[in-house]
Formats: sequence, structure tokens, C-alpha cells
Amino acid sequence: MSTTPLSRSRKRLMAAAASVALAGAIGLGAVTSGTAPVYAEAVRVEAPQAPGFADVVQQVSPAVVSVQVKARIDPASDRGMSPFSDQQGFDNLPDNHPLKRFFRQFGQDGYGDQNRPRFNRRDGSQKPRPVAQGSGFFISEDGYLVTNNHVVSDGTAYTVVANDGKEYDAKLIGTDPRTDLAVLKVDASTKFTYVAFADDAKVRVGDWVVAVGNPFGLGGTVTAGIVSARGRDIGAGPYDDFLQIDAAVNRGNSGGPAFNLNGEVVGINTAIFSPSGGNVGIAFAIPASTAKQVVQDLMKNGSVQRGWLGVEIQPVTADVAESLGLNDEKGALVASAQDAGPAKKAGIAAGDIITGVNGQDVASPKELSRLIAGITPGKSVDITVWRNGKAETLKVDLGEIPGGDKKASADQPASPSEPSTLADLGMTVTRSEDGKGLVITDVDPSSDAADRGIQAGDVITAVNAVEVQSAADVTKALDQAEKAGRKAVLFQISREDSNRFVALPLNQG
Repeated sequence: MSTTPLSRSRKRLMAAAASVALAGAIGLGAVTSGTAPVYAEAVRVEAPQAPGFADVVQQVSPAVVSVQVKARIDPASDRGMSPFSDQQGFDNLPDNHPLKRFFRQFGQDGYGDQNRPRFNRRDGSQKPRPVAQGSGFFISEDGYLVTNNHVVSDGTAYTVVANDGKEYDAKLIGTDPRTDLAVLKVDASTKFTYVAFADDAKVRVGDWVVAVGNPFGLGGTVTAGIVSARGRDIGAGPYDDFLQIDAAVNRGNSGGPAFNLNGEVVGINTAIFSPSGGNVGIAFAIPASTAKQVVQDLMKNGSVQRGWLGVEIQPVTADVAESLGLNDEKGALVASAQDAGPAKKAGIAAGDIITGVNGQDVASPKELSRLIAGITPGKSVDITVWRNGKAETLKVDLGEIPGGDKKASADQPASPSEPSTLADLGMTVTRSEDGKGLVITDVDPSSDAADRGIQAGDVITAVNAVEVQSAADVTKALDQAEKAGRKAVLFQISREDSNRFVALPLNQG
């Protein structure tokens, strides 16, 4: 079919109309009328209302501050300090290390001022110099704020910088190194915006958290993530019970809060796991329940008073539970009761398993430590122990944690007696010179004893809570355990003035 000029014109008009329609739909088109382009009105689409953090951040940010710490430092101690080293010197680096050569050539502090004179005040004192910086947050309108102990521990003067840039002098109210918490106080006529602690018992793995702080000195920085895990023990102290979060946390975030979506503090950022020193998505926060109790004590007394039981404890493994006839792998095994301690006075002895405090079950040594620490010294508590195949309850008057650890020291005497072989256990033993136990002289590397960390020089003091003085005593204890249907036997091992228990499986062959 041939195309007429009229049909071609009609097609051009239809195409132009389609262009206008398409341009209107995407907001890009233009139609020419003569020489002047006529633009179609752009279409605007409402974005879906996705949940965000802006409302929370807007409300809580005024309560979060940067904490700057200063101290009077002996000029001689300045050597090796560098802004690039996170306040750690380079003295431990090898002499041929490129960083050490660089700072030796261009100045120890990275700015070429190695030989610059340090000026003191007329009275001979030095002006405080910056030594650390971190984060913190107000918990009251009259200026009390929380941060980490490791942020303020070396300071003599403290400055708080609010999110609006205003600076305030602060004084140190108290610190608690065991939980790495500290409280500062700003005295000013201002009523500060403050935040409250959450009930972290309701915090679940997978919940959103928002971290606000001062990473690398960049105050007012906000990051978000989730709670990755609960109850983390990172070896920081006896009361470890950290929340693990994956919100970006870096140096300078220490002491800053992690908020839930209600604007409540669920944790205080205190540590990161990082091979590089920067964020890799694993950070640890002190739970609100721990912080709330400690902060209240610091505000009231300037220090924390904790109950003291006076025992060395270790976990209850499956082998330990089996050897003592305990059904569950729960509780805290008493390795030793300290002389003149509350536990020993009440009759608690090595080999007991503490399973409860005031009727509350004890699942682990960490939980026992936290429960006892939360009780005021001097109070009487009911301690439930598993002993000789049954539960007993003892009343203990808690003491206060001593200021320092007192340990007796004594060299392990050599034994003149002939060694004896405990073939089933893969050990050779000999009687100790003082007659208190058996010195292990050799351990078969392929034995269960070696797998469980027993080594030559250790002293076996008891087997299944019965003191031993000869290889025959050990053999007798093994026979009794076998007749009782036990699959393991509990050995009390002494090493360098400390005790622990090791469960060894019986040779059923």
C-alpha cells in the first residue's frame, strides 16, 4: 500500500503526541513549538516510607559529647608519642624499622619538634597537654555524664564538647576499672539534654542499634547496625557480659552510647575486635544493666562496693559433672577457698560446686562473680553447693574485695622418693617432700592428661575430693569411681600456688 503525504503527516503528529506523553511520564521531554521549546511538567512520585534513624538521632544527639583528656606530662616522657601511633611510642620497634627511622629523622612526634623546648609555668608546673579523647553522654540535666575508665584514667583535666560546639570543664566523680566505667560532672547553669538506660533484658540479637560518638575526633558521628550477640566474654575483666554489635565503632567511640530505636542506651561502646585497629564490624558494649548499677554507686560514693566470697573458681565441664555425679554442666567449681575469706569461714571447700545464690541458679563462674558483686559487703547470703553427691546450703557473710591480692609463694621442693607409674593415666608421679600430694614427673604426650593441660611439675593434691599421698591412693580412688559407675575422675591439681580441677576419663578397657 502506498503512503500519501496526508498519512505521513498524521504519523508525525501521533509520534509527537507519544513523545509528549512519554516526556511527561519521565519528566525529561521537550516539545518544540516553532523555535521555543515547551517542557512538559515533571511527574513526582512519593517515596515509600522506609524506617530510618533520623528521628532518633535528632532527639539523642544533644546528649552525646566528646571527652577531651589532658594531663601534666614530664617532657622526658614525651619521646615516642605520636598522633599516628594512638599514643604509643616506637621504642619497641626494631632499629631498622622504616617508621622508627622516619620519626628519628623527622622528629619523634611527627612534626619535627623533637628538640623544641618545653615551657613550664612560673611556679614550675606544666600546662596540661592532651593525652586522650573519647566519647560520653549526659544522664542527668544537671551535668552528670558517663564515659569509659580507660578514656579518663591518665587525665588530670577534662573538657566536654557538646554537639553544638560549646566546651565545658568537667571534674572526675569516680571510676570503676573492673567494668571500665567512669562518671564526670559538668557544673554549669545550663540544663543539659540527657538520655536514660534501657532495660537490656529485652534486647534481642538482631535488634537495631545506633552508635553516636567521636571516632578519630570527628564528633557527632552516627553509625547503625544490629546486636550481633549477647553475653560475650572477651577477657577484659571478671564481670564480662558484653553486647556485641556490628555498628561501625572506631577509636574515639569509647564511652559513647549505643541506642535502641526508642532513644534509650542499651550499651556503652568500650572495645573493638580488629586486626587492623579500625572497624571490621565487631564491637563490644557494656550492657545497660551493668552500667546503671555501677554509675549509681559512682555518683553516690565515688567508688563501687562489691561483695566478696573469697574463692577461686572454674567452669563445670561435662567430665567434671560426670565425675561428681551432677546431671547438668552448670555452676562454678571451687578450685580453692582463700584463707580468712568468707567462703572458707562458712565451710566452702575445694571441690564444691556452687550452684545457687539466694535461691537463684548459677550457670557459670562469670554469673557467680556478677551475682556476688551485686550484693553489698557484710550481707548474709545462702550459697547452695553440690558436695558428696547431694546439694547443701551454707550461709555466708560476704566481705569486701581486698585492695590487693595476697598470695603466698613457695618453691616446689624436689622429691627424693622413687617415681611410680600410673599407666592408665599416662603419668609418672612421686611423693612430694612435704607429703602433701604427688608431684608429676612425666606425662605421656598422647594421654588424656596431656590433652587437658597437665604437665610435669604439677602436683596432684586430691582425687575425687580425697587427699592423696601415694600412687596407691590414686589407684584406690580410681577403683572406687569405677565401682560407682563413674566415667571420669576429678583430679585437684596445684601449680604455682594456684589450684584447678581436671576430670580424666576412666580407662574402661
